[in-house]
Amino acid sequence: MYINVLVELKAKKLDKTFTYNVPSSLVDKIEVGKRVLVPFGRQKLEGFILSICNESDFSYEIKDIISVIDDSVVINNEMMELGKYIKKKTLCTLISAYQTMLPSALKAHKDFVVNKKYETYLTLCCDIEVKSDKQKEVYELLKSNEFVLKKDCTTISSYVVKSFLEKGYIKEVKKEVYRNNLSDIKEESNIILNDEQQLAVDKVISSDGFKPYLIHGVTGSGKTEVYMHIIDYYLSKGKEALVLVPEISLTPQMVLNFRKRFGTSIAILHSSLSDGEKYDEYRKILNKEVSIVIGARSAIFAPLTNIGVIIIDEEHSSTYKQDNTPKYNAIDIAIYRGRYHNSPVVLGSATPSIESYTRASSGIYELINLKKRVNNNLPKVLLVDMKDEIKAGNRVFSKVLTDSINDRISRGEQVILLLNRRGFSTISSCSDCGFVDKCPNCDIPLVYHKSSNTMRCHYCGYGSSKKRECPICHNKSLNDFGMGTEKLEEYVKDNFSGARVVRMDVDTTSRKGAHEKIISDFKSLKYNVLIGTQMIAKGLDFPLVTLVGVINGDASLSIPDFRSGERTFQLLNQVAGRAGRSDLPGEVIIQGFNMEHYSIVDASLHDYNSFYNEEMRIRKLLKYPPFYNLCSIKIKSKYEDKAFSEGNKIVSYLKSNLDSTNIILGPSSSNMLKVNNIYNVLIVIKYKKTDNLIDKLLFISDKYIDSKDVLIDIDLNPYKI
Repeated sequence: MYINVLVELKAKKLDKTFTYNVPSSLVDKIEVGKRVLVPFGRQKLEGFILSICNESDFSYEIKDIISVIDDSVVINNEMMELGKYIKKKTLCTLISAYQTMLPSALKAHKDFVVNKKYETYLTLCCDIEVKSDKQKEVYELLKSNEFVLKKDCTTISSYVVKSFLEKGYIKEVKKEVYRNNLSDIKEESNIILNDEQQLAVDKVISSDGFKPYLIHGVTGSGKTEVYMHIIDYYLSKGKEALVLVPEISLTPQMVLNFRKRFGTSIAILHSSLSDGEKYDEYRKILNKEVSIVIGARSAIFAPLTNIGVIIIDEEHSSTYKQDNTPKYNAIDIAIYRGRYHNSPVVLGSATPSIESYTRASSGIYELINLKKRVNNNLPKVLLVDMKDEIKAGNRVFSKVLTDSINDRISRGEQVILLLNRRGFSTISSCSDCGFVDKCPNCDIPLVYHKSSNTMRCHYCGYGSSKKRECPICHNKSLNDFGMGTEKLEEYVKDNFSGARVVRMDVDTTSRKGAHEKIISDFKSLKYNVLIGTQMIAKGLDFPLVTLVGVINGDASLSIPDFRSGERTFQLLNQVAGRAGRSDLPGEVIIQGFNMEHYSIVDASLHDYNSFYNEEMRIRKLLKYPPFYNLCSIKIKSKYEDKAFSEGNKIVSYLKSNLDSTNIILGPSSSNMLKVNNIYNVLIVIKYKKTDNLIDKLLFISDKYIDSKDVLIDIDLNPYKI
């Protein structure tokens, strides 16, 4: 017997299978989708069995495999085909596609092992004649339970346990346990859906097989409750459900809601879990111990085999697109899996992406509208032009926001303040000579973090101590400009008596469980002011939040990206939705300097359709999605001139080999020309169809396989360019 094996190396030139002989002693263990250990040159590597054959055309001797690693299949038939789809869709290697689907414990990766967790139990072997109270207590505990945790018995008396073990009265039994076992907090639901919600549920569950839906529901319209009713239906049919959320910070709150409804039949998958925890959750799914999977982007690969429905919450979020190879979009994968399982795919958002709403408007998706909040209480939104406020001496908060914060604190209500920039100050510079403290690797200003007293680069991670004097003119007082969430937190504490402030950004949530603790503490009223970046803008539900303040609400408009207007509208609309989610009226105050922009005005009016129509007008004029598809080609090199010269060669090749329906822009400097001492040069292709384009992209990619000076990074339909 011979097998064709895809080895763990990701080099493009090795993107093919290699044939090995199977010794007779291992034949019974061979199955497509299992991992094997094989000799590869002078190395020993792991790989996946992709096919089995009984004959070989090779004239030379074929090497034997060393061992079969798995007892059961790691990549099933669906995942086998899905990997090929990802390779075609993202131009990655096949091994990259398979590796990204699996937890670290199951990847093809020689000498990498994730251990299962075991607990030691005790079980009774015979009747025991007890001679002391302690012996009697241990005996009675063991007699009334088939297995008892050893630590529960040693708590009574470790001496008695040792004695019983030595005499053979009891024995130890090792049992595997999961690292994240959920306690049962299931409650009876007495929520009755309103007419809009019930219609949404009925439309989805009446679908006959695969169909994509877009639920466009205003913030607070009860989308989560709709999701749970849909899932309830499919679970009753013996099916499984897969639910994606965009941010890890949303996972604890979503999980809590689902645990109250569905009990412990839930697996959780996201990047904050340890390798062991991911392995445990993955095996719960494989072993059919759960019927619902909730997680962030990578959870789309959960090994469910009987999917009834796939739900993607906040579908507009850019976090569903993977930045690293393979550059897959979780929504594309959801559509693929929905079609494979013949099940509906439900996308939900208060601010759908332009592309998704266009598909819904044209009938590719079925559009479902939830136009009313459950409490019929949309927040009032006020726009404040800070040009006038600064003249009046109000540099951080406008007078109306200051008064509103004081008012909410005095009434025992809660406030959320959004500033989408972390750190303390954003630029440290010298007023005498103009020196700016920049990252030596990326050539951008370092951000001051007061808590650690360091200057940090948010792109490559470089850090240094804060300078006491200018290195050029030796001025002793470098000035800090700009404001981040850390500085805003200090300002609020200093200027609002009674403010109990907590901050939620990358810096405060890096520790395990930090998201959950901040959310829990804020919900239990330990704090009354929550300050954060965009991670606080979506999905969170706090009944006592009646005021949301947005600092520099127009900041994202200055980002040189065709989606900046869309992202501004989404961010403002989503964060505004955190206010007034109970019976208390909500208010939103958005501050900035460009308050007449249509994305901000439409967000303040909760008017998605007006925003969509204006955005579509601009995109049609400029030939951007959804009217054209995009492809970005990044040329990366340590040498700027080399990156540009290779970029010019690529553009010449594309113009000679693509027809006039393709628009080629560049080469030009990327938004971040230099990151971590690597120069980035960008080429953008606007295209209608992939006909002929894919072959040209593959040719370009293959051309630079062996290049030591240049790396080519191709992204079809990127979220950012």
